[in-house]
Amino acid sequence: MRDMSGEVVLITGAAGNIGQVITKSLLELGAIVVMVDINKNRLKEFKDSNEEFIDKIYFLECDLEREESVDFIFNYVKDNLGQLDVLINNAAFVGDSKINGWVEKFENQSIETWKRALNVNLTASFALSQKFSDFLKSRNNGRIVNISSIYGFLGPDMSMYSNTNMGNPAAYSASKGGLSQLTRWLSTTLAPDIRVNTISPGGIERGQPEKFKRRYISKTPLNRLGTEEDLVGAVLFLSSNMSKYVTGQDIVIDGGYSVI
Repeated sequence: MRDMSGEVVLITGAAGNIGQVITKSLLELGAIVVMVDINKNRLKEFKDSNEEFIDKIYFLECDLEREESVDFIFNYVKDNLGQLDVLINNAAFVGDSKINGWVEKFENQSIETWKRALNVNLTASFALSQKFSDFLKSRNNGRIVNISSIYGFLGPDMSMYSNTNMGNPAAYSASKGGLSQLTRWLSTTLAPDIRVNTISPGGIERGQPEKFKRRYISKTPLNRLGTEEDLVGAVLFLSSNMSKYVTGQDIVIDGGYSVI
């Protein structure tokens, strides 16, 4: 049930920390992986450092903020591989404190950054799912896995960000909430040929300020932030035949943060 030999997986945001860990795990199960990201250098570095899988790694540089990117990705997969078994919508616009109108007080958050976040986090996932739906249906066992966030269903505790350069913009939560609902919508309309599920991670260790980490961990029953490796089991479960009777679900991986 875990053997994915001969199956083709497309993952967006593949050059990021989460994307690379997921990709490596899929390769180890025998999958052929198409890695999509805006950072071509990191994609190339990943391929060069995984020579044992070199014939199973395809990558293309692509900016999901651009509408034409969807056709570009589709044509690449069609021309080079001719099939798709699994689509993992992992790319996310997370921004940083240097982007104007992003990590700001609510009244200063800009429409421009709102649109950028929704374009990457939600619209691109919709468009790719739509574009590849016939490919996935033709496999009679297509799978879509959307990577959302606990902030797709929780409101943030803004006190955790006090006196740091971090924040939690409205556009991030709204786009991730939309992605989780898109999963539920797609899971009924694309059934029974395609299964669609969500993974919602909690906070991931990324060298955040110590004061933020202390505050976050104090609210987390497992007493730590997550790691990329913590997500692998759920991604492989939903991407493979281990989950043949699972669709429309949201697996929350947050160390218990959301239950308090």
